[in-house]
Order: sequence, then structure tokens, then C-alpha cells
Amino acid sequence: MGRKVSFLSIMALIVGFVFHAGAEEPSLSLPKRFWAFQKPLGTFNRAALQRGFQVYKEVCSACHGLKRISYRHLKDLGLNANQIKALAAEASVTDGPNDQGQMFQRKGMPTDFLTGPYPNDQAARAAHNGALPPDLSLMIKARQGGADYVYALLTGYKTAPAGMVIEEGRYYNPFFSGKSLNMAPPLTEGQVTYGDGTKATVEQMACDVVEFLSWAAEPELEPRKQMGVKVLSYLAFMIILFYLTYRKIWHDQQEKK
Repeated sequence: MGRKVSFLSIMALIVGFVFHAGAEEPSLSLPKRFWAFQKPLGTFNRAALQRGFQVYKEVCSACHGLKRISYRHLKDLGLNANQIKALAAEASVTDGPNDQGQMFQRKGMPTDFLTGPYPNDQAARAAHNGALPPDLSLMIKARQGGADYVYALLTGYKTAPAGMVIEEGRYYNPFFSGKSLNMAPPLTEGQVTYGDGTKATVEQMACDVVEFLSWAAEPELEPRKQMGVKVLSYLAFMIILFYLTYRKIWHDQQEKK
């Protein structure tokens, strides 16, 4: 009997601790935004994709790579061959070995993947006090909440509430696990100059880069949806055809009787 009481007491303490911890740090719901590409037949906004790529290139690429995207993939953003070739040529790519067995540097080509800011993970950690900036290729897919989470994180930096101690070199963000992270607020008003005249507010830049990263995580999204429409249209046509055929055969059988 004593053992049973002891076990129940321990379980009560555990349950009480869980509820107490949950009461101290309630989950924060993500702000919901409308993303056209998430609709069943939705597509990406080309202007937003190009602006988002600009934000990535001028801001995010200083710390984060995008290793699953090649320069030629950028044609899906609406860029032409000359623009893609010029962008690729700005990069320095390690290639080789040459005839002497040595690696060498060359200008990037459209077939190359986007170059990262660091040669390896060790160099990236060394530049960020041991923290490894994640590659952004699948960031939208890798985080619960997807586009809403990344948008909330980018726009969610605030002053820590009274009584909360934030370590030096870290920044308070209620949407991040642990509430603080090493990454400083990456976006500031007017940080980029959009070619189409769009005002570069923090919210606008966050929306644009989230749209771009959503495309980067699933470049085949639009072709897949288009194929789905074709398949469903074909199935609908076949169902109608089979139904009419069935009616015709059944009508002929009835007349024979």
C-alpha cells in the first residue's frame, strides 16, 4: 500500500510540474497571414519573389546559404538568361582539380548552386560564437508553422519583458524556442531599395523573403498544382464518358427486351 501511495504521489508531482511550467510559459500563437501560394490553385507572386530574392541576397546571404538552389532555377522568378548569367558571374566558385591537381577559383555559371557565405560549418560557427546559421533552402518546410512562423520570427523582435534576463549577445523574440536567439534583428526600415518602388518596411521585406523562401523550399509547387488540375480534369472527363457509355449500353439492352 505504501508503494502504491508513493507512486501516485510521484505521478502527481510530475503532472503538477508540467502544468506549472505550462502556466509560466504559455504557448504563443502565430499571427496568421494570407499567402496566395497556399491556396489549392494558388501561385507565387513574381514581383514578390524577385523582391524576396533581393532581400535574401543583400541581407540574409551574409550569414545563411541556399545550397539547394542553382542560379538557373532563378528563371522561375521571372529573371531572363542574361540576368541569371550576370548574377552567377558575381560569385566566386571553387572548382577543380586542374591538370596540376589543384583546386582553383572561377566565376560562377548558371548551372552552379548559390554559393554560401562560409567554406564549411566550422568557419560558420567560428564567426557566430559557436552557433551555426542554418541553410535556408528548406527552412519553410523545416519549421512548424512554415511561412507564418518565419514571418513572425522576422518581425517579432521586442524588448524583453521586465524581470527576464537575456544573455549578452542574444536577442529576445517570443516566437523563438527559448525566447532568445543569437541572430540580431535582420531587417530594418529601408534596408534595401526595391527597383519597383515598393516601400521597404520591415513587414514588407519579411513578406517578400518568406514568399521567396517558400518557393525555394518547393520550386515544383506550381507545376505540381498544374499537373493536379490536368489529372482531375481528365478524371472528370473519363467519368462523364463512362457514364454516358453506360447509359447508352443500358438503353440498348432495355430496347432489346
